[in-house]
Amino acid sequence: MHSISIALERLRNQLAQDIPATPGLRHFDVSFPLNDAFDPLAWLGAQVCYPQFYWQQRSGDEELAALGAVMHFSSLASAWQFLHISGTSDDTRICGLNAFNPEQGSLFLPRLLWLRHAGIATLRLQLWSEQSLQDDARRAQDFLQTLSDARPIDALAAQVLSETQLPARPEWLRLVRHATATISRGAFEKVVLARATDLQFNQSVNAVSLMAASRALNLHCYHFCMVFDANNAFLGSTPERLWRRRGTLLRTEALAGTVASHTDDKQAQQLGSWLMNDDKNQRENMLVVEDICQRLQHHTQTLEVLPAQIVRLRKVQHLRRCIWAALKQADDAQYLHVLQPTAAVAGLPRQAARDFIQNNEPFDREWYAGSAGYLSLEQSEFCVALRSARINDASLRLYAGAGIVSGSDPEQEWLEIENKAAGLRTLLLRD
Repeated sequence: MHSISIALERLRNQLAQDIPATPGLRHFDVSFPLNDAFDPLAWLGAQVCYPQFYWQQRSGDEELAALGAVMHFSSLASAWQFLHISGTSDDTRICGLNAFNPEQGSLFLPRLLWLRHAGIATLRLQLWSEQSLQDDARRAQDFLQTLSDARPIDALAAQVLSETQLPARPEWLRLVRHATATISRGAFEKVVLARATDLQFNQSVNAVSLMAASRALNLHCYHFCMVFDANNAFLGSTPERLWRRRGTLLRTEALAGTVASHTDDKQAQQLGSWLMNDDKNQRENMLVVEDICQRLQHHTQTLEVLPAQIVRLRKVQHLRRCIWAALKQADDAQYLHVLQPTAAVAGLPRQAARDFIQNNEPFDREWYAGSAGYLSLEQSEFCVALRSARINDASLRLYAGAGIVSGSDPEQEWLEIENKAAGLRTLLLRD
């Protein structure tokens, strides 16, 4: 018998015990042996209940899969408030997405949460009711009856019928020139402009298949996949951390400045050396560092910026400076609004850059350049939702952006977003 079947049977037995008809929150945990190559993403993909959320830390050290919602939250602020007033345990996790506009979110308290940290895994079932936990236990029993066994993830099979870019290359070049002219007038120092690529396929695109393909090839990235229903999903593989909090210790970073990568180690190293010494990219990165530090300075007891390093990915390389802080208090809702959107995805000053984006980009970013992850009272972690795609049945939208500063070259910025989009695009288009 597979480990997931054993764990679910143990949960069914725990649900059979006498549960009081009182309001509140309750969870049941069972240990999960990692002895049969269980893939939580494949297990999620076999289910027909929603929402589904998969998330893997870029180091691979932590991984979670959440299925079904006991509670929904339309913002991180409301989720944070729930954790504080509902008598939850410190390790109760809420997971999901925050939009580019951080006032909006799609987060949920899962009915089932599979969690692996290093070599230890747990399966948790959660009950919540404002009236009767006993009634919710019956709903949970019915929910468990609907679950299917995990099966191998299907390979990507959809064929592309059409491709449209928003903005197209000529409009992109004009937009970058407009941005640099606006920068020269002193309206802002930096703006991050994005492009959407709309692909139409001959059949529905399987979000779990695309996530699995990206996870296999796009290494050193966070992987996230939110499946809203049978036809709609948002997923990506991103190198960038928004924040990681353990108690009151916070780690964030400035990931800005980009050059192409290469399969040849020597050529990749030469490109990385150029990036480390390029004035435009160093200025772009330091603008992000300075903005983060200014935003955090009144909320921290200590703040440290680590030396610059090169992050090498499959298609691109980035400049990164890690920032470590000791917080005055743990408040995820507050720090979401302090940090998001960062200068790496919006610009500086933030509001002026956001206004420019709102007035000039020909599409709504929605979840793109927002964040994906989880929060609890004891800890939280969110990655920036970049290198991402939105799926709607047989339609798929890819996103990629570039930081525009004084001296930015429109042709080079177009090449940059082409390289960034390639992380997912090459999985979908055989060219």
